[in-house]
Amino acid sequence: MKLADIYMHFQSDIAIIERELESSVQAENEVLRDASVHLLRAGGKRIRPVFVLLAAKFGHYDINVLKNIAVPLELIHMASLVHDDVIDDAELRRGKKTVKSQWDNRVAMYTGDYIFGKAVECAAFFDNPTIHQTLSNTMVEMCIGEVEQIRDQYNWGQNLRVYFRRIKRKTALLIAVSCELGALAANADPDVRKKLYQFGYNVGMSFQITDDILDFVGTEEQLGKPAGGDLRQGNVTLPALYAMHHQAEVKALIMNLLADEFPEKVNVDPILQAIKQSGGIEYSLKISDMYLEKAYKALYGLPDSEAKTYFREIAKYIGTRKF
Repeated sequence: MKLADIYMHFQSDIAIIERELESSVQAENEVLRDASVHLLRAGGKRIRPVFVLLAAKFGHYDINVLKNIAVPLELIHMASLVHDDVIDDAELRRGKKTVKSQWDNRVAMYTGDYIFGKAVECAAFFDNPTIHQTLSNTMVEMCIGEVEQIRDQYNWGQNLRVYFRRIKRKTALLIAVSCELGALAANADPDVRKKLYQFGYNVGMSFQITDDILDFVGTEEQLGKPAGGDLRQGNVTLPALYAMHHQAEVKALIMNLLADEFPEKVNVDPILQAIKQSGGIEYSLKISDMYLEKAYKALYGLPDSEAKTYFREIAKYIGTRKF
């Protein structure tokens, strides 16, 4: 089974979610509307809505209810991307201009804030306080993660604990919550919700580690931007952390090359090669696989179903998208 088969299974419901997303960002203000629509139409996997829909299969599945949690979760993800691009001074995302590049930093920040607000508005459909508490806590944690990412830019001395905490807030938490709230909106059993949260968290950690690996080994066509973008922006990810902790010469190379006044223009190829030769890629793959194994284990206690099979296939896809 391919990932495309899963999307095909939910094709009509994903189309409903897409229409709701487009409708939700139709601001009266022209700039906010255009910037939001620009971001929306840049595309994306819509993996979080798919997790919502799959999780809901363990309860009472009703797309007219589920769209009201799938849309806010995707909007929160979109808003975080706009803010990330400002923090990273990114010109491209998925091969297209970012909001900050098409407009400017101020427009990008207010666009992200506007989309966060629309997420809260869409979720008002539910009167369950747990849903609102979970969404608000998630947004708080993601914002803390963004601020910590700013703090740790070009901090070559950070440790693994800081990195794992950051990617939890940056990626894993929202995927975990997508599974949890999809099940909650469908009135699934609490024990099922707990297992789905654990599955989503571990898949999310693996997903982000995989992205961080791809930044070193992927092509510009795959990434939609040149390889080594994280390092140029001062974002220290797992392969680089491993290399710097185990080979002092790699750390010295990174610090010397990226001490340039314009690090975004530095040729990082020598750093990429040094990190690949350090064993940092292999170590990161091992950690990614460890999280995937935990994700598979979280599925063991769930009732056998097509949704459970699909969740396993998504985890398998993440495990094979590394090269």
